[in-house]
This record gives sequence, structure tokens and C-alpha cells, in this order.
Amino acid sequence: MDPVHKYQAKALCTKARSGVVSSDVVTDAIHFSAPPEFLGDAGVWTPEHFFVASIVSCFVSTFSGMAELSKLSFASFETDAEGVMEKDAGGWRFVEVRLNPTVIVSREQDCERVKRLLEKAEKTCLVARSTTARIVMNPTVTFEHEMVTAKAS
Repeated sequence: MDPVHKYQAKALCTKARSGVVSSDVVTDAIHFSAPPEFLGDAGVWTPEHFFVASIVSCFVSTFSGMAELSKLSFASFETDAEGVMEKDAGGWRFVEVRLNPTVIVSREQDCERVKRLLEKAEKTCLVARSTTARIVMNPTVTFEHEMVTAKAS
């Protein structure tokens, strides 16, 4: 494998604080704006959303790839994420990104293995490792049978 990888993106300004980001190797362009709190448009992807999305999507890709290589199956896996920004002497910056993965497994004996792989994915996700923001993970791992039993009660 090549020791260097490069990823290209470009942005076109469409109006003040707004534009379209695209790449020659990606099919869909994405409209973006500064967030409303920084005088941008509401309801549009922002650079701040892109930042959090890059971490959560990298985490999902990393965990699911590790699970596949480890021959560990899961019934369901999703993660929500929240980035926390604070203002310091240098201006605004992300200080923390909270990952809340939820994994449902079909076999109870896989619960501990999933937790270990989640921790490994958190430590090895390359986008998360590339930021100074603290990554905090609060995982939930549930055995599918427990959910069926709880719903029946």
C-alpha cells in the first residue's frame, strides 16, 4: 500500500457565508453555509457539521471494517455524535466530540467482544486521531433477545 494518500475537495462560494463543496472523484456535491449562530443559513450543512460527520463516519467505517475482519456480526449498529465548541483566547474551536454508538448483537457472548472492538475503533479512527478535540465514547451494546423480551413485557 502506498505510504501517502491524498484527498481533494473544492468549494465554490455562492453567496456570503455559503457555497457548494465538491470533488472530482465524488458524485454528489454538498451545499453548505455557516451556521445560523455565525450568520449563515439554517437547515444547511455547515463546516461544523462536516467536522462532526467526518469523525462519526470514520468511526462507523473503522468499527464495521474491524468487525468484518474479525468475523463478528451484529444485528444493528448506529452512532450519533455531538461536537462541543468553546471559545478561548484564539477564538472558537471544537474541544470535544461525543460518540454514542449503539450496537445490537444476535449472540449474547458477543457483547464483550463488541465493546472491545468499539474501544479499538475509537483509538484507531484516523480522522479522530487527527484532531485536538477530545473524543468521548459512551457505547450501548445490547443482546437482541433482551430487546424482544423488554418489548413483550
